[in-house]
Amino acid sequence: MIPRILLFAILLTIPFVSQAQVSISIEDAIQIALENNYQLKQAENNLSSTDNSVMSAKADFLPSLSASYNGTRRIGQQFDQTTVSFENVTTNTMGGNLNSSVTLFNGFSNILNLRRANTNRDIQIQESQRIRENIIFTTASRFLQVVLNDELLRISEENLNISRQQYDRIEALVEVGRSPNVDLLNQAAIVANDEFVVIQRENALQNSITFLMRIMQDDSGMEYQLIMPDVDDLELIPIELDLREMVETALENRRDLRAQQLLIERNEYDASLARANLLPTLNASMGISGSYNDRFRDFNGEPLSYTDQFFDRNVNRFFGFNIQIPIFDNLNRRTNLQNSQITLKNSRLELENIRFQINEEVRQAYNDYMSIVKELESSDKALIAAERAYETELQRYEVGASTLIELNQANANYVESQSNRVQTIYNFVFQEKVLDYYLGRLTESIDL
Repeated sequence: MIPRILLFAILLTIPFVSQAQVSISIEDAIQIALENNYQLKQAENNLSSTDNSVMSAKADFLPSLSASYNGTRRIGQQFDQTTVSFENVTTNTMGGNLNSSVTLFNGFSNILNLRRANTNRDIQIQESQRIRENIIFTTASRFLQVVLNDELLRISEENLNISRQQYDRIEALVEVGRSPNVDLLNQAAIVANDEFVVIQRENALQNSITFLMRIMQDDSGMEYQLIMPDVDDLELIPIELDLREMVETALENRRDLRAQQLLIERNEYDASLARANLLPTLNASMGISGSYNDRFRDFNGEPLSYTDQFFDRNVNRFFGFNIQIPIFDNLNRRTNLQNSQITLKNSRLELENIRFQINEEVRQAYNDYMSIVKELESSDKALIAAERAYETELQRYEVGASTLIELNQANANYVESQSNRVQTIYNFVFQEKVLDYYLGRLTESIDL
């Protein structure tokens, strides 16, 4: 297969700077779009955030641990037991403690939180994959639109050249008196109209290039060449389709449907968590503390060292538990439970809506594909017939057996048939990608 290279330039605003050209295929354009698209980058950041949430939910099963250390200096009158009097003294004290607590029961909220975090991560994965599919689909469609507009421009330019050549022939015939001057004027109008069509095609091509660069989000100013197989080299082999199998495949593969199913699962966990908040919670705690006071003395009146006090004589250990029973909190917990149940119901309704939408999209894509298959055969026949009609009218006009109006009509039909044929071919190629997109099996490998 010999590729046809479609040239277009995306230039920087800095003048007189030449850029190296880079040839890219439709797969290369998709890769550039996937690397640069901000939505996909945001989705990756959100996925990292859900990973952190999963780690935090796992850590909730572990006991908490905290440590503190403090020091105080007090200056003022204090009672001295040795002299049985108040004296102005300076006292230095230090203390520290190590505390730990663990949740024994909280209505299984820690388990529900972990399951919810894992489900939320799965939702983000599905949404990220659907974003990738959207980027692939949009890039491929815009790439094909650029190539289609280039083909239409080529047809318009060829038609313009034919019109100009026809003008020259009519001018020669007018000079020898074989054609009236009005034919020359009419042909001049045809040439002007064809020039107008070329300008429109050029503008359409530039706009499609802009749209492609927008989805690629490439602001490097690189000059690209789009590599695309020639129209005649494209494989135009229709595939056998079964509508029922297509719908079943879409319901199995579609990422947005799977994401909604996971969202329902997450909302179920939210409702369970709201229900768990109505139950009592039980926590156990334990700790150890030590302190030092420079005024402390032993039985002999000697000062006790920091080590003796902090690690031996002034050491305290404790263990305890705490149970909290929700009795009345202004109906906040009850309201949260009711709201979570409403959210769950709405998400289930949305699931049904997505299923209906998928069914509708697949049916529409199926009907469009079957229609374009029929158009392929009819457009080919129409092109062959229009080409023969134009050649016949051209020969008849040159021998004076036909009028210029009939020749121009035949030429217009021929050009229209060429345009219809090219558009039908690229619509057929594009419609196959539409099927893959709506069936949820579109990948980065776009085989044309």
